[in-house]
Amino acid sequence: MRGYRGIKYTLFIFCYFFWVVSAGLIAVGIYAKIAKEKDVVDTLTVDPALLLITVGSVMFLITFLGCFGALRNTICLLKSFLAILAAIFLLQIAAGIVGYVFTDTVMERTEKLMMKAITRYREDRDLENAIDFIQKKFQCCGIESHKDWSHNVYFQCSDTNPSLEACGVPFSCCIHLQNQTVLNTMCGYGMQQLEESSANENIFTLGCLENIIWWAKNNLLLVAGLTGGLLLLEVCMMSLAAAQISWIKKVERKTKESAAGSRSERKDSLWYPAFADFDDE
Repeated sequence: MRGYRGIKYTLFIFCYFFWVVSAGLIAVGIYAKIAKEKDVVDTLTVDPALLLITVGSVMFLITFLGCFGALRNTICLLKSFLAILAAIFLLQIAAGIVGYVFTDTVMERTEKLMMKAITRYREDRDLENAIDFIQKKFQCCGIESHKDWSHNVYFQCSDTNPSLEACGVPFSCCIHLQNQTVLNTMCGYGMQQLEESSANENIFTLGCLENIIWWAKNNLLLVAGLTGGLLLLEVCMMSLAAAQISWIKKVERKTKESAAGSRSERKDSLWYPAFADFDDE
């Protein structure tokens, strides 16, 4: 009985925690979406708010199945939870293998996605903040170099561009001094017109893609630990769900055997009381 209680409530606590987290993601995404202007970009790949809503909704559905199924001892919900989690686990493994085998293709797709984000900079405040954070964090500018910002209409380096930021780069590309107290948002103006040696004195000229790959290689233990921890957590939750399903089936089988000789045998219910205890005898 104690063994079953441990399995049941451990699974319930795990699912309830991620259920609350997913609700928070949805709330933040909806708030960010409402706070935006109506004419902003509405694409999942480059819209952080829409991405939060989508990820949060999927997590909410999956954890609801596990949370309610564990609490109510419902086999159909637990099986659905187990099947979806197993499918996600296999997709993650497959994605890792595909990414390793087809590295060049993955890098090409990633570069195209990052270029799409650069061209839509200024159109979405959340996307703009995300790009600025990445460029500050990894001390980089653009994808391959700071010249990539010429693909954005505001920073395009041409004589016909009326923008004040023409031939410039965002302020997040700038090298900030340690004793600098006032942020100069115009520090990137005209940097694309300078030679790389001169631009290096004021901005980061290395691309973010190269710097992110370099960071991942130098922090391989951290990346592997986070990835392995996520996969291990999924395996634990699948194991708990499978163990609870097996225990419920065992009780159902014993109930059918004990009621086989009785004429008043009733149809077994698919639901059990929320706090039912199953003996392991």
